[in-house]
Amino acid sequence: MSFSFDDRVLALAGIAQALQQVRRIAETGHSDTAVVRTAMDSVMRIDAASPAAVYGDSRQVEPGLRLVRDYFGNQGKDELLPRLALSVMQLERRFVREGATVAKVQAGVLQAAGQARELGDAAHPDVLAAMGTLYADTISQLKPRIMVQGNPHYLGQTGVVAEIRALLLAAVRSAVLWRQLGGSYLDFLFSRKAMVEAITRRLRGA
Repeated sequence: MSFSFDDRVLALAGIAQALQQVRRIAETGHSDTAVVRTAMDSVMRIDAASPAAVYGDSRQVEPGLRLVRDYFGNQGKDELLPRLALSVMQLERRFVREGATVAKVQAGVLQAAGQARELGDAAHPDVLAAMGTLYADTISQLKPRIMVQGNPHYLGQTGVVAEIRALLLAAVRSAVLWRQLGGSYLDFLFSRKAMVEAITRRLRGA
């Protein structure tokens, strides 16, 4: 099955949107609950019918689409965000080759999804704690490890660390989707115009 850039940019938006929240909470101790909920839902939608359905619909990743568009236009405001995204993409390559780790993550996600259903909220602190622990016990053990910079006051708080890890798990999930949709590093070299056009179409329809 082939996918268009219109699908592929949704996965990029998912990465950017989750990592923007990582940067935000690391610096301020606060995040956007609605965006975090979209990220957590995307992890739990393992068998979504379409790339858009992974996130609910394309409107849920509109902030991420705008972020990616700004960086392609050299208008990004946070220079650490693309570095973080590159680290996530590198980590994703290692992750998908570790069958035992993939299986453990899948089992943990299914368990967290059940917890989210019981609590009625994928962004509930208990769900974020479970997702954060899952990331720490699995993907975080792989190299290269992702280093998050921020305010030491917040990075020393258990709840903040758990939410950051949960969001990193969501970013890796979107990176896996990006690869599944045919995305590669070559797109950033040779297909920037096509991706910007795809983002524009998505934003018009969002």
